[in-house]
Amino acid sequence: MSASGTGHGRGGDVGMKPADEGTVHQLLGRIAYFHTLFVEPALTSNGRADTGELCCNHRETDQPDHPDVGTLLAATAWSVLDETASGVGEHLRLCPKIDGHCCATCRVAASAAAIAEAWASTERRAYGLPPPSDRLRQACRAAAAVRLPSVFAQQYRTRCSALNKPGEPGPLPGSDELPLTGELLALWENPLTATRSPVVSWLNHCTDLHDIHRVLQQRGTTK
Repeated sequence: MSASGTGHGRGGDVGMKPADEGTVHQLLGRIAYFHTLFVEPALTSNGRADTGELCCNHRETDQPDHPDVGTLLAATAWSVLDETASGVGEHLRLCPKIDGHCCATCRVAASAAAIAEAWASTERRAYGLPPPSDRLRQACRAAAAVRLPSVFAQQYRTRCSALNKPGEPGPLPGSDELPLTGELLALWENPLTATRSPVVSWLNHCTDLHDIHRVLQQRGTTK
């Protein structure tokens, strides 16, 4: 991942202190690490991204002046979201006119939503639970699609209509129910004022979803 934090966004300024950028990069790295270690080996999907809404830069009613994927996202640590989401199949819903001119913030929102839904679905299956309800899926997607791009927009002082969408249309999973998904959403709720430490520290001692399941069973969270 690139640690680039300058030369992008409005006026070439960033909206964060170096220490805050470091925190964001650590959290992005945690997503990539946990996805590779826990989720990817157990992920089932059709391998094809679905079609979502048009991004800001491809809507005829919007001015196509938002920083795009080709000039901003690809040169930052945030590109890891794009790379991670590219492997979650139908959970990812991309702009129908996808290209390098897509709004970077919209892409972050789409990738974050896909990752959150894929994690929730994979965790529930691995723990022997029923598939997530539509309400839970949408809650995870909506929360991630606002929380992560809001931080991205703050860092690069960009704007996007995706940030105006309501998030969390229902209860979100807790770390005692779906540790990976719960932590993902909790860490990004307000990452620059949080303790900057993992919500579920014991995850660092697990090697796969079976390990996580065993811990949950010991705690009586799953049966």
